[in-house]
Amino acid sequence: MDRQDDTNAKVMWTPDRKKRTNMDAFRQEVNQNYNLKLETYDELWRWSTENYADFWEACWKFVDIVHSKSYDQVVDREKNISDIPEWFAGSRLNFAENLLRYTDERVALYEAAEGKQGVECITYKQLRDKVAILAAAMKHMGINAGDRVVGYIPNCAVAIEAMLAAASIGAIWSSTSPDFGIMGVLDRFKQIQPKLIFSVDAVVYNGKAHSHDKKLQQVVMGLPELERVVVIPYVKKETEIDISNIPNSVFLSEFLASGLVADSGDVPQLEFEQLPFNHPLYIMYSSGTTGAPKCMVHSAGGTLIQHLKEHILHGNMTRKDNIIYYTTTGWMMWNWLVSALAVGSGVVLYDGSPLVPSPDVLWDLVDQLEISILGTGAKWLSVLNEKGVHPGSTHKLTSLHTILSTGSPLTPNSYDYVYSKIKADLLLGSITGGTDLISCFAGQNPTVPVYRGELQSRNLGMAIECWNHEGKAVYNESGELICLQPFPSMPTHFWNDPDGVKYKKAYFCKYPGVWAHGDFCMINPETGGIIMQGRSDGTLNPNGVRFGSADIYKLIEDFKEIQDSLCVPQRSANNEERVVLFLKMADEGDFSQELVRRVKVAIRSGLSARHIPEVILETKDIPYTINGKKVEVAVKRIISGEDIQQRGAFANPGSLDLYYNIPELQGYEGSRSLKELPVVSSTSSMKVHHDPPSPNLESLSKRRQVESPSNNGDKR
Repeated sequence: MDRQDDTNAKVMWTPDRKKRTNMDAFRQEVNQNYNLKLETYDELWRWSTENYADFWEACWKFVDIVHSKSYDQVVDREKNISDIPEWFAGSRLNFAENLLRYTDERVALYEAAEGKQGVECITYKQLRDKVAILAAAMKHMGINAGDRVVGYIPNCAVAIEAMLAAASIGAIWSSTSPDFGIMGVLDRFKQIQPKLIFSVDAVVYNGKAHSHDKKLQQVVMGLPELERVVVIPYVKKETEIDISNIPNSVFLSEFLASGLVADSGDVPQLEFEQLPFNHPLYIMYSSGTTGAPKCMVHSAGGTLIQHLKEHILHGNMTRKDNIIYYTTTGWMMWNWLVSALAVGSGVVLYDGSPLVPSPDVLWDLVDQLEISILGTGAKWLSVLNEKGVHPGSTHKLTSLHTILSTGSPLTPNSYDYVYSKIKADLLLGSITGGTDLISCFAGQNPTVPVYRGELQSRNLGMAIECWNHEGKAVYNESGELICLQPFPSMPTHFWNDPDGVKYKKAYFCKYPGVWAHGDFCMINPETGGIIMQGRSDGTLNPNGVRFGSADIYKLIEDFKEIQDSLCVPQRSANNEERVVLFLKMADEGDFSQELVRRVKVAIRSGLSARHIPEVILETKDIPYTINGKKVEVAVKRIISGEDIQQRGAFANPGSLDLYYNIPELQGYEGSRSLKELPVVSSTSSMKVHHDPPSPNLESLSKRRQVESPSNNGDKR
């Protein structure tokens, strides 16, 4: 269906139809080459999914994939998505060669960090030389194609240089950020047995230096296959750092020296191993919040063509752009950001708190470096709104034309905030995808309007739909985000999953033969936009009403006295379900009967009486992953009696202890009368309100303070 600007959804931004975009040029090229008359984005999207082999071939040509040998076949159309078909069979290319195609003096990397003065600039020519030296040093120590090279490393230039050096050889790169705990790192790296690791002496976060050497030492001791540990002086000088207690360790300077030409000390010639399209490039990990992380292997070609499609077509990027994404090396948005080098753009790296020394730190960089694309997590935008930060009044932001947001659903209030307090004339692109595809299913689009609370469009080549529990496509109705057709950036396999059992179970069990992503969403047929509603494994289904937690969060956001919330289902032994809502109060907020009443009224009027949580409790903390994603499933499992041991991926692992053995949640058996509701214990760690099955009956417990246990995990 073509988009209509007169939909009930509020239009926040409309593209300038006079400006020709890369998407327009691509559509025109498709029309010419395939004798078509596609006029709208919707028509182009439908063609790209129904004729996906032709689409990805057109994409290969349009984004100009650098290769030494062309393909024999784009993809076998006889295989469906669950068959995990091979893409561009017969072709030979190198990922690093594509990202280093430019060799001029245009700045490739801008490196900034908390606690460091100024911004370091590295040109494309300099970047190529740095990669050449690192690649030679890796070869000198015996790194070959297929070996694993890893980084326990912040978002800095050396991380990108090391990744590109590994990719030039055909080695496989994997990384975690320094804020990961020791067990979180070992849960990941022990599975893939790396030969080489890059790390740092310390990091600076929130105004404080955090020594990294003890954590690194324990990680290295847990990885017996490691042959070399390269330590980067990141906070202190090399002469101030002792690495004698870290086995097989050398400083970066010594490692680099082994890569220089022996007699002259010159930069060696950079060679690019020509490899199949499906050759492994990255190993990524599932969140690991409820069990051992799954190791997803992503191909060099699939990652490259998908990222270039998103940067060039959906992002309308050119060499004139400078892009920043506030991310760590442990989040797939880092991998996505780095691929902008293949466009020839400038990539801005920032490591540290986005709120120190002030909430203006990233906005200062936007003006200073003329950043045109700013990416972040949805949480950061809501925090800025809460703090009353108004960049539109304090900064020029002349160069900024796009803000991207992901990690969790972007609330309608955040759309209002961006367009009223940051900049009215820009594209706000809420994007969704994941580590599983190292890219996006849906997101920004320079050719269609931005509607309040909606992702703009389904991405080209991504045949996604919203399905109900019966496996039927639905619109204006909540359902599972699924994908019908294969795409190049699907994982080629999971590490240590030779028969593909874990892979098939992860995506293809819910709807056989169809990729079920695990997200809950709704598609607006009038706008073509998508409303994300949270993870489907945390879907709420009380009394047969199926909805996502994001529906509740949107309403709670209007309460200034509530800082945060967590909405999870609790299932009884009789397989019935009730909704439990946890509220984290703001500093000046007070959990009270009156507050609970207003929350219920808001949910009743905004959704329905059947959406009102049966139990409302106060908590002192809500668990988040290191990448800023709210963790619902772990809490859901805890209140159902499970013990969560895997805590390395949490930013605040101690928060989980708040959800064990809550008296008010014990003994839930399903539908009960009022007199059967749990008695409030005086030793409860939560302030609680129960909403019994009858909407006219209420009981409110005594109010209590929550004592949060000490954080027993690593956290900046």
